[in-house]
Amino acid sequence: MNGNELLRKIKKLARRRGLKVALFPDQGYGSHGRLYFGDRFTTVKDLKKEIGPGLLGSMLEDLGIRKEEL
Repeated sequence: MNGNELLRKIKKLARRRGLKVALFPDQGYGSHGRLYFGDRFTTVKDLKKEIGPGLLGSMLEDLGIRKEEL
């Protein structure tokens, strides 16, 4: 899964839960940005690049999302 796919799925989940999603690309270093999901956040890398399974799990944990929910 790449960053754009993850962002699309997180936005869909946020609509179902009634939460806000915001991406601030200027709040990270280089190609990284900050993704807010409700009151939780995580750092995302370049949206065009693949996200490995370990990093994906860590990002979802930061946001309080189980992998099955996506």
